[in-house]
Amino acid sequence: MAAIQFTLNGKPQAVDAVPAMPLLWVLRDSLGLTGTKYGCGMAICGACTVHINGQPMRSCSTPLSSVAGKHVTTIEGLSPDGNHAVQRAWVEEDVPQCGYCQSGQIMTAAALLSKTVRPTDADIDEAMRNNICRCGAYQSIRKAVHLAAQYQAAAKPARGGEE
Repeated sequence: MAAIQFTLNGKPQAVDAVPAMPLLWVLRDSLGLTGTKYGCGMAICGACTVHINGQPMRSCSTPLSSVAGKHVTTIEGLSPDGNHAVQRAWVEEDVPQCGYCQSGQIMTAAALLSKTVRPTDADIDEAMRNNICRCGAYQSIRKAVHLAAQYQAAAKPARGGEE
C-alpha cells in the first residue's frame, strides 16, 4: 500500500495507512493531533470538523484516501499561536463550558468567516446548525462569531472605494 500524500496544516504529509481509515483516526492516532475530537462517529455532531481545501468537513466520515493531494487544516493549524480571530473571540466571550465541541465549532466559524465578512445572526445559525453543543453555549458562540468578524474587519487594510 502506497502512502497517501496531502498537505496538513501547511506542510507536506505522507501517511501509510488503510485508505478507508477515517481521517479523524489518522489525525489523532497516527499523527498525534488530538485537537480534533471524536463525538458521534456519524458526521452529525461536528466535533471532528476540519477544513479540506477550505471547506468544513467531518473527519470521522472522511476516508483518508479522499484527502490525497488536498489541503487539510486542523484546529492546530488554524493559527500557529492560537491567535486566529475566531480563537481570540472564543476566549474573550468565554464560550467554552465543557469545551469538547469547541474545536469543531471554531473550525466551522472560521470557514464561515472566510466566505462571509459580516455574517448576520441567520448566517451564523445556518452555518453552525449542525455543530452540537451539549452545554448549550449557542448564544455565546453567536456573539463570538460576530466579535471574530469585527477582529477580521479591523485587521484588513482599508481599500479605496471598497467596503
